[in-house]
Amino acid sequence: MGLRGRLWRLKASELRAAAVSASAEILRLEAVRVAVVDELSLRPDDQVIASRGVGCWLAANTMLQVRDGKKIAALGAALRPFPAVAARFDVGDCSFDHAVLIVAFCESPPKGMPEEALPRCIDLLLAAASGVEATTTKVRNVIATLERIFESDEIPPAEDIDRNELRIASTLNGRVVVRGDFDALTGEMLLSALSNLTMPTPAPDGTPDTRSAAKRTADGFTELIRRYLDCAKTGTDGGQRPHVNVHINARDLAEHRDCAATPAAPDGGVAVSDLDVGHMPWLGPLSVSQTRLLGCDCFLSTVLLDDHGAPLDARPGKRLVTAEQRVALIARDKGCAFPGCTCVPAWTDAHHIRHWANGGPTVMNNLVLLCRSHHRLMHRKSGFVGKWVIRIGVDNKPWFIPPPSIDPQQHPRPANTTFKT
Repeated sequence: MGLRGRLWRLKASELRAAAVSASAEILRLEAVRVAVVDELSLRPDDQVIASRGVGCWLAANTMLQVRDGKKIAALGAALRPFPAVAARFDVGDCSFDHAVLIVAFCESPPKGMPEEALPRCIDLLLAAASGVEATTTKVRNVIATLERIFESDEIPPAEDIDRNELRIASTLNGRVVVRGDFDALTGEMLLSALSNLTMPTPAPDGTPDTRSAAKRTADGFTELIRRYLDCAKTGTDGGQRPHVNVHINARDLAEHRDCAATPAAPDGGVAVSDLDVGHMPWLGPLSVSQTRLLGCDCFLSTVLLDDHGAPLDARPGKRLVTAEQRVALIARDKGCAFPGCTCVPAWTDAHHIRHWANGGPTVMNNLVLLCRSHHRLMHRKSGFVGKWVIRIGVDNKPWFIPPPSIDPQQHPRPANTTFKT
C-alpha cells in the first residue's frame, strides 16, 4: 500500500500534524544540504572539480536543476560572513528564500546606512523571517523600510521617476500589448484607482465571479479609461489630490532623525512600528523626503494616538463607521487585522466586535478591520466549527482568540500588523 493509500486512515488533526512536521523537517534538511555543500566547496575533490563547481556537481547527482544547485552553493557562501543569519537558518527558523533576501541586503546595504546599524537591521529582518507567521511580503517590506530610512543623496529606485516607462504596441492580430515600469507613487495611484473596479462581482443570482484576477484587472483598467474619457476634467493646475494616502508620524514629518534603527521594543528587540518612514496602504514604505514633498500640497487628516500607538476615538453613537473613524482604523490595523492576513485596507470592512444589534457601540475599541473572507468567518462561516473571539487588549489593539478546534488552550494572538510597514 502506497503513501496515499495509508493516509485515509488518519484523522484531520493527524494529517495537519504530519504536514507541519514534514515542513519542519524539510527546513532542517535544507539547512543541512546548504551547510554540507558549502563545506564541500571549501574542500572540493576531483568529482567536484570535474563538474565545474559544487553547484553543478549537486545537480548532476540529484534531481535538481543546475540553477538550483548553484543557488544552494551561493547561499552557503553568502552565509559565512553573517553568523547570526546562518545560525537561525541552520536551526530551521528561517526559510531558504528568506535567508537569500536577508544576506542580499547585508551584502549590499543602503549607501546611507552606517556600519554599526547592520546588527540591528539583521535582528529586524530575522524577526520578520522567523516563525510560522513569516512571509516573503513581510521580509520585503522590512527591507524596503530600511532602504527608505537610510536615505542617501541618490534617489531610491522605487521613487526615481526618470525610470518610468510605458510601452503600448499593437500586435498583428489587432490587439494591444501594454508593458510598464513605474515608481512606487505612480503605482500607488494606479492600484488605488483600480481597487474597487477589480473586486469580484457576483452575478445577480449570487453565482461567484468566475473571472481570473488578471481578467478582472483588465476589465477594471478598461472601465477606468472609459470613466476618464466620459467624466475627466483636464487642464486644471494645483487641483486637489485626494487619491494617495500616506501615513506618517507628525514628529517624523517635521524632523527626520539621523538613525532610526535605534528604537527598541519592550523586550529589547527592534520595533518596526517605531521606524520613521511614510507608509502607503498599497506599496508600503515611502521615504521621508518624498512624504514631505507630498505634504506640501495635500489635505492632512489628524489621528490622535495613545502611548501604545492606538488611535483614540470621540465619536460614539453611530452604527456606520465615519470617514474619520475609518482613517483611524487604517492607522491602527493597517489592513485586515486577522492573524496571517495581508489584505490591504481598501479591501476591508469595519467589523463591530460586539454586534450593533447587541448594543455594541461604533467606537474604536469595538471596531476592527477585516477582509470580506475573515468578516464572514467572524459571523459564523458556513461549515466552520467553533468561533474566533476578538478582544481589545491593554495596548488598545485587537487580539484574536482561536476556537478550541484550532488551539485547545485558546492562546490570544495579536493582530497581524507588526510588519505591515
